[in-house]
Amino acid sequence: MHDDSHSRSGLNWARAQALLQQERACFIARNPRSQALARRAAQHLLFGVPLHWMNDWGTPFALQAVQAQGAHVVDADGHTLADFCLGDTGAMFGHSPAPVAGAVAHQAARGITAMLASEDAAVVGDMLSARFGLPFWQFAMTASDANRFVLRWLRAASGRRKLIVFNGCYHGTVDDVFVDLKGGRATPRTSLLGQVHDLTDHTVVVEFNDLAALEAALALGDVACVLAEPAMTNIGMVLPQPGYWQAAQTLIRRHGAALVLDETHTISCGPGGYARAHGLQPDAMVLGKPVGGGVPCAVYGFSAEWAERAVRAKHSAPPGHSGIGTTLSGNLLAMAAMRATLSELMTDAVYAPMLALATTLADGLRDCIARHHLAWCVTQLGARTEFQFRARAPRNGSEARASLDAELEHLIHLALLNREVMITPFHNMMLVCPATTPTHVQKLINAFDEVLSDICTG
Repeated sequence: MHDDSHSRSGLNWARAQALLQQERACFIARNPRSQALARRAAQHLLFGVPLHWMNDWGTPFALQAVQAQGAHVVDADGHTLADFCLGDTGAMFGHSPAPVAGAVAHQAARGITAMLASEDAAVVGDMLSARFGLPFWQFAMTASDANRFVLRWLRAASGRRKLIVFNGCYHGTVDDVFVDLKGGRATPRTSLLGQVHDLTDHTVVVEFNDLAALEAALALGDVACVLAEPAMTNIGMVLPQPGYWQAAQTLIRRHGAALVLDETHTISCGPGGYARAHGLQPDAMVLGKPVGGGVPCAVYGFSAEWAERAVRAKHSAPPGHSGIGTTLSGNLLAMAAMRATLSELMTDAVYAPMLALATTLADGLRDCIARHHLAWCVTQLGARTEFQFRARAPRNGSEARASLDAELEHLIHLALLNREVMITPFHNMMLVCPATTPTHVQKLINAFDEVLSDICTG
């Protein structure tokens, strides 16, 4: 449970509550067209939006987008927003980047899907293998599907049923991972709708950065794989402690399990993700959202050993549907988008200014927080930056969860939106893309400073 007194130390909460009401009124006044479209959508869209979590922004009604280009989103009322959300990483290389837009337009005119292989697929496989050091790959539509498929392959390949995840993790909509530690016990996450099976029968959950807990969970010899982000990003950013992954990799292999790294968010670290930047050697990896420049697609790859075991499992299984893959997986349009993204966007030359500008943003946020005498920290993960309502960066999911404050987040996010700056609605994450400029960064810092000036006690 969150302790409001900690994150709100140094704030005038009565003033913050008053500001929230002002910002809500301002948002309503600024966005009549969005409000009208939201009312129209409510007639036939469940929850009034295409997906229910689009209501998580903390706005009085859903903001409606009409255009997204580069580092900007234009809403239905004509406001141009400096976008640091970037589709929660889906548009990490900017909205509608020219190489991807061109490749998609070209391919769409020639064919969108055929359930057949193509030259682009072979080229993408070559590039993935060279980039990430894993020799064999398959495709999916989303990282959720890719994670789900990897779990099936590795359970089949190992003959083991158990999965280890970290407390507070998120790997898309894979049911198996919705297990948390509560009072030291694994407990299915109560927010998971409609799940009727006891997930704890096959899912073990431990704290991130706790080697002893990881070793104890592995010791029974029934774990197929450990599924992890190399740095946690969805409960609030949690970075690995020095030496953690080197030791963890040794433990996982010693006990015959596979290490699967979900780099969907941590690809912000560089063209080879966190693993390549820090010398990790996973047995399998997953990459979703950004790999197609925003076009729905995902990839997953295996080491030679685990690929051989997966193929053997498939060949020894009875004929019929494997439960892995969907009709549109590896479609022609997605392959063209991935080829363009991997060859022209996911490069050192593109990343270098992104990483530098993210550092400028992180430093600017720290300076602002210090000026207002707040006990908050700022964490950076490549092109990704986040401020958290605690004095020191969290070491695990429990500490990160304890620092969340949904009411304070919604206030800050709404106030920034009214100042034409957009950050991710889930905790306080920000991304910079190739189209982000120092002017955009300064606009965010100035808006953040203005909001803090309105709610701090000083």
